[in-house]
Amino acid sequence: MPHTVPTPSSRIPSGVLGIGMTIIVEIIYFAALISSYLVLRANAVEWPPWGQPRLPVVTTAFNTVVLLLSGFFLFRARQQFINQPEVFPARLVSLSMLCGAFFVLFQGYEWVRLIDFGLTVQSGQYGSIFYLLIGSHAVHVAAGLCGLGYLYYRGFKNQITSEALLVGTMFWYFVVGLWPVLYVLVYLI
Repeated sequence: MPHTVPTPSSRIPSGVLGIGMTIIVEIIYFAALISSYLVLRANAVEWPPWGQPRLPVVTTAFNTVVLLLSGFFLFRARQQFINQPEVFPARLVSLSMLCGAFFVLFQGYEWVRLIDFGLTVQSGQYGSIFYLLIGSHAVHVAAGLCGLGYLYYRGFKNQITSEALLVGTMFWYFVVGLWPVLYVLVYLI
């Protein structure tokens, strides 16, 4: 019986496999950070500690909606590209990027306000774990924006593939999907 080689369509594309493995590593990283946060919180007499400012729950809820909207725009962009691969959905990708950029900038604005109110990395475990956990997410959003910017550039040059768009959306869905978990744990509970 002859040896059969899998057809290219039955293999996982290398970019998809690579980003999948990266996301698994990132899940482990954030699980460790979340575990640290939960341990610190469980061992604290009061959380947040007395004298520390309360987190901006309502404005961050609005910012959460903006980030979720960015994921929706990217979802629509990918669907449109699958249905019409000859037309790059530049408008939808740019809307996704704008929402993501707004999220990061608004988060930075809130951080400046929190620092003014006394919540700093040096103010104790509460400030340290807050900025480490939420800051790590912000760095991942910024990295995702760089990736989307690259896809946007390649799309304008008509050099985008369905696989490349899938890789970009997978990472973006990860950062978008992670945020509600962090928001609930850090801001609401």
